[in-house]
Amino acid sequence: MSAQTDYLELSEDGGSAHKFYEVVRSGSRVTITYGRIGTPGQAKTTEFATEAKAVAAAAKKVGEKVRKGYAPAVRGVRQARSVTRRPVASTRSTARQAPVLWRFASGAPAFGIFVDEERCWVGNERGDVFTVLHDGTVSGRFRLPDGVKCIVADDFWIYAGCDDGKVYDLSGKIPRVAYEIAQDVDIYWLDIHDGTLGVSDVQGRVTTIDHEDEFQWARNNEGDSAWMVRCDTDAVYYGDSWGVTRFDAGDGTPLWRRELRGSVLFGWQERDSVYAGTSRNEVHQLAKDTGAAEAVYRCDATVYSCATAPDGRYVFAGDSASSIYCFDQSGNRLWKLGTGCGSAFSMQYLDGRLYIVTTNGTLACIDATEQAILDAQQGTLPQARDVKAAASLPTVEPTVTLETAGADEDGIVVECYQDGSRLRVRVVSSGFDDTWRVQFPKEIREPGARYLVEGVRPSGRGGFYRAYGDIRRLR
Repeated sequence: MSAQTDYLELSEDGGSAHKFYEVVRSGSRVTITYGRIGTPGQAKTTEFATEAKAVAAAAKKVGEKVRKGYAPAVRGVRQARSVTRRPVASTRSTARQAPVLWRFASGAPAFGIFVDEERCWVGNERGDVFTVLHDGTVSGRFRLPDGVKCIVADDFWIYAGCDDGKVYDLSGKIPRVAYEIAQDVDIYWLDIHDGTLGVSDVQGRVTTIDHEDEFQWARNNEGDSAWMVRCDTDAVYYGDSWGVTRFDAGDGTPLWRRELRGSVLFGWQERDSVYAGTSRNEVHQLAKDTGAAEAVYRCDATVYSCATAPDGRYVFAGDSASSIYCFDQSGNRLWKLGTGCGSAFSMQYLDGRLYIVTTNGTLACIDATEQAILDAQQGTLPQARDVKAAASLPTVEPTVTLETAGADEDGIVVECYQDGSRLRVRVVSSGFDDTWRVQFPKEIREPGARYLVEGVRPSGRGGFYRAYGDIRRLR
């Protein structure tokens, strides 16, 4: 029995052109494979009652993708997306050991971390994202198609930036694609504020994308290898091999520039200041409004990461020699200790604890209270607990398949509609402004379809809604 194959690729070379979609029909069986070019992708096979129904279903799927901008292509002509892995250069610290309460081996070098009141999120180069409770219990696992560059929060939403060029919303039970980055962008770092995405890349460029996944502006700077981008209401703060620049959030106008000694390898922000860790063993605190130097925090090796306690009361740093530091606001070093589990690529402080993810893929929880640090400096340490993911823990992967729901079930009803060449979404439940668009996953949009979402919230600046939580298609 001969098979009929239709192979498509997204044809917008200046945009998010890095996906393939293949439909193979053999008799009454249809197999659909889709994903990032250069990877095997994800496959789903459906058996139909008759060959005629299989032919109709295959033609429908191909037609839907063509209307979304896909075009027939030859497999292997377009090359895989360029991806830069952050170099892993880590030596063992000679400092006394930090008071580690627990540690979790994620299985690969890890860069992404976010910590809130409920849990810790960690993402690694294999595409695994784990959630870990503050007592060290591993509570969830997602598997994304490629390595995780970073994990960022935007109000209620948690996003993972991935090497496949997509940013996944992890706020519901299933990861959903929220943004897609253009093919020519080799992503280094991401940040999101009120639905607007900031991207820094290998070429020394910063790009912003709005809540509808539409390009806003891009600027090239004097340096390259941009490992820092931080966004707030007014501006985007960007750091590369040259220094730090502040751009106007609305139109990308450069507002100030501050050249630093050494390449910027990490960035952090508080309300009034930004912090840049550099290859010259320093963390620089700069005023957001003027770029003026406010303090310098000196370490003993290249700085891979930094973070602060609320309002910058303490400043923390992680270096390439597996040491972590704490400074007061003025720049005085309070302590230096070894992690015992690699160099910290990312870190975050919360409620007296410092959470780090490291070059060997460990998520570690460190007791950063004054007494615990004093004890550690004298050689007295807690018994660190090695935690593991339960064998029964399910792995959740992205999918375009939706559960269904009835109109009488709880939730907010939204509707997908055609607007020129774009598919938009609006709220149709009462009590909402139906002229506002809804930030909603792209890959599950179908014209005329209605969905039941857990909730929607207005953006901070108004003008659009943001869907959150689980999404089901209305029957």
